[in-house]
Amino acid sequence: MNKMDQLLIAMMEYDKPDAKRIQHFVKVYEFARLIGLMEGLDEKTQEILEAAAIVHDIGIHKAEEKYGRNTGKYQEMEGPGEARMLLSSLGWPEDVTERVSYLVGHHHTYTSIDGLDYQILVEADFLVNLFEGDAALEEKQSVYDRMFKTEGGKKLFKTMF
Repeated sequence: MNKMDQLLIAMMEYDKPDAKRIQHFVKVYEFARLIGLMEGLDEKTQEILEAAAIVHDIGIHKAEEKYGRNTGKYQEMEGPGEARMLLSSLGWPEDVTERVSYLVGHHHTYTSIDGLDYQILVEADFLVNLFEGDAALEEKQSVYDRMFKTEGGKKLFKTMF
């Protein structure tokens, strides 16, 4: 079993018994992984992207405990520390852990996307959220027009919707 598989299992344990959240991050992970491959990311950026996709919503439970809700703002506040702890416990390198934590702390902030890993994470999360939220066609189109920049993400969006 490789370290990404170990991270998937650890995140499932972290979120148990919340099948809905586990299903969500597994889907985001697979879409992010696929878009990253379609975009030809280098190995390290691909690794950061995949790890971030797995743990991107790790702040949800802590936000619910502290604030009684899990809005994007609260997820971004609570997620980085939780991501750091989980990745560190599994022996992930510090530089990867820091970038993943940064992405977790910004994945609901769309005004300052500063890398292809960040862009792809946002697109993968939208692919899943638009489906899970049963968004109307107009909302889907609006999100596509504003948020999708990668050719891989656009292709998957058009295939799905």
